[in-house]
Amino acid sequence: MDTEEGPVNDLVALGLARYEARVYLALVRRESYTAAEVAREADVPRQRVYDVLDALVRRRLATAHPGRVATFSAVAPELAVARLMALQREALERLDRVSSALTTALVPVWADGRSHTVPLDYVEILRDPKSIAEAFTDIQNQARHELLSFSKPPFVAPALNTPGIKAVRRLRRAGGSVRAIYTHEALSDPETLENVRRSTAAGEECRFAAHLPLKLVVADASLVLCDMPDPVAGTGSTTALYIEHPALAACLRMAFLTVWESAQTAPDEPDE
Repeated sequence: MDTEEGPVNDLVALGLARYEARVYLALVRRESYTAAEVAREADVPRQRVYDVLDALVRRRLATAHPGRVATFSAVAPELAVARLMALQREALERLDRVSSALTTALVPVWADGRSHTVPLDYVEILRDPKSIAEAFTDIQNQARHELLSFSKPPFVAPALNTPGIKAVRRLRRAGGSVRAIYTHEALSDPETLENVRRSTAAGEECRFAAHLPLKLVVADASLVLCDMPDPVAGTGSTTALYIEHPALAACLRMAFLTVWESAQTAPDEPDE
């Protein structure tokens, strides 16, 4: 039977069930068979062979010969394959009509859906420190002309205290600007202070203020990343908003520039 697997698979591909394919190939070998004979020849359960033969007869792939014991013979292969191909073409034509009708029905719905935006889909709320760190890296990578930041404790991670050195150098090489305002408190951390020194050496302009309202990054007056302190949960909670909204970014940029004008170019000496 192994040598027949190829023809069996081909007939299955043309629409026959596997038992139907095996019985048809058995019928091809001889002029006629009884049901019991073809069941043995095709290795098909006898209780199934009658249904299989009836299906082949209905498809006009086999012919039944009445008698004391009914016999069955195969229709010529070229005619049988032609009939199977015709059935496949009809099925494809039906699918083509269905797909055309479905496309006609769905395209207007899809087009209409493109004109509706999800409310606030330009705001991403971040609570996981890892996600906030990734957003911090992303907004720096997105910046092409300008990067502005307020930097104050608490920090999600030491590396987030200041803009990345690579981002500073890239923007400066492109003729852009990087400005940051730090609180005096932020500089009490040695690692943060070292990051500030490295960023300044790379081309960042920095100033210092006694207080800042929140942590903030504004890129190209279009992207904003800011923390949102929870007045109920206190400083232990971490929530950040990543917003793509040019109008809001432009307002926050003006707020940054206002603080920048009054900020000091060097931090105050700590009180005795």
